[in-house]
Amino acid sequence: MTVGIVMLVHTALDRAEQVIRHWVDGGCPVVVHVDANTANREFEVFKGNLSDLKTVKFCRRHRCEWGTWGIVAGTLSASEMMLSSFDEVTHVYLASGSCLPLRPVKELRRYLESRPRVDFIESATTAEVPWTVGGLDVERFTLRFPFSWRRHRYLFDRYVALQRAVGFKRKIPPGLVPHMGSQWWCLTRHTLSAILQDPERKDYDRYFKRVWIPDESYFQTLSRLYSGNIESRSLTLSKFDFQGKPHIFYDDHLQLLRRSDCFVARKIWPHATRLYRTFLNDDVAAMKGAEPNPGKIDRIFSKAVDRRTRGRPGLYMQSRWPNKDWENGVTCAPYSCFQGFTELFENFEPWLAKVSGARVHGRLYHPNGAEFDGRQDFYAGALSKNPALRDYQGQMFLTNLIWNTRGERQCFQFSPHDDQGISWILATDPNAQVSVISGAWALPLFRSNKNFADLRNEAAQLQRIEAELLNTLRSPYTKARIRIWSLAEFIEAPMEALQGIVDEMAGENRRRLTEAPRMTDLSGFGQFLQNLKNQGMHPYLTGDFPVQQATENNPPQPRKPYLVR
Repeated sequence: MTVGIVMLVHTALDRAEQVIRHWVDGGCPVVVHVDANTANREFEVFKGNLSDLKTVKFCRRHRCEWGTWGIVAGTLSASEMMLSSFDEVTHVYLASGSCLPLRPVKELRRYLESRPRVDFIESATTAEVPWTVGGLDVERFTLRFPFSWRRHRYLFDRYVALQRAVGFKRKIPPGLVPHMGSQWWCLTRHTLSAILQDPERKDYDRYFKRVWIPDESYFQTLSRLYSGNIESRSLTLSKFDFQGKPHIFYDDHLQLLRRSDCFVARKIWPHATRLYRTFLNDDVAAMKGAEPNPGKIDRIFSKAVDRRTRGRPGLYMQSRWPNKDWENGVTCAPYSCFQGFTELFENFEPWLAKVSGARVHGRLYHPNGAEFDGRQDFYAGALSKNPALRDYQGQMFLTNLIWNTRGERQCFQFSPHDDQGISWILATDPNAQVSVISGAWALPLFRSNKNFADLRNEAAQLQRIEAELLNTLRSPYTKARIRIWSLAEFIEAPMEALQGIVDEMAGENRRRLTEAPRMTDLSGFGQFLQNLKNQGMHPYLTGDFPVQQATENNPPQPRKPYLVR
């Protein structure tokens, strides 16, 4: 029993030479197809280096390009030479120059000898498997593809669109049911010779020359006509990422490749010296007798794809950032945002830090710069308070702060005076806890010494900004934990509201509040709001705040009796 190796070589000819010698040492004749795009001088050197091996032959060269007929043409030429030159070959194994045997050649021969009539080729119809990624499935068999997808992408796309517009459909040759699968197969001599000697082969070749990526469908389709026993799987380990590009194996994948129990792996990095040194030996002690099972490492590849496409929660990287909403969580940990609390309470920040144990910052999006805890110029991860650096990517500033301080809850203040660019981020982040006392922006205006006309204009602007924020927070797309009170509503029961906030922050370590921050003096504030109304500006976000009675409207106090002696 003999296994013949058909090898398609494109680059890294030195590595291909090593692998060819390994196959020959294992008793396998090899027919090599070298891409016609490879320089003739390099080809002649490569061919000369292997001239001492009598069971290595070189077939006619074809120009190979991804997705075109050249790869199939090279495979057909090499297969014809294999069957005509080596009568003892019972199985033909298709490999590439970047493939690497993972198990001793003797073990592969013994495995195939125990299955003399089985063809190992992945073969399934397009309706049965969702393999195509970002490409065509059924249409690759019903349209024509005379242009290269890589070199003439514009012509490729326009010609496909034209065929769709006019309703053009190619006629599939009678008796053929298009199948797809991995390019790397191992066929018996009986099946492969039947494909090569088929009287209808010219018609089949003419049809597949205009099929897109024919190397994934030519043998996969025709083997269904002649094989009596197809194992729809490949003995070669080849993994693809979510974009349909093949994974490349490096030195640090050594143990991963061993676990797969596959006979051959593709695609190996040419400079993975450790892999080539480890696997290019026919140590009989390494023989396992195990069934090839790439499923053993599927879980690892699934995790790798998930990490690549989604990443870690709250950690942005170049591969994911250009795609909106690809993030695996906006931020990596819970945090709290407060609006209106520093206006209503004196020393609110130190009080909150004391009762919650969290890190409490000021207004991180203050126009003059980020107010870090302790009013530092730089914070964890070299975050600068500089407003220009912060506002270049306002969302990244917040996500970096949360990432850089993992394990410690962060709290910060927000205000209608601040940059509102992160309002949607706050609303849609499940990690955010947002507490708003609406209308509290009026308290600093009440305590200011500005002209009343200026106060009225500023109050109208701040109310409009806060109203937009509240609409965002109440959006049906909101995922954050939102608490909103009007100013009048909050001051009726401040301890109850503060207790709820702290309880949510503390989680299981809840404790009753024994002290509250000191509330600012509100004497005369109701009259201030009434004055705004009288001037035509209605501060509705503050709620129904009572107007204190004027002194002249108060009932007279009874006089105390006194004794005259």
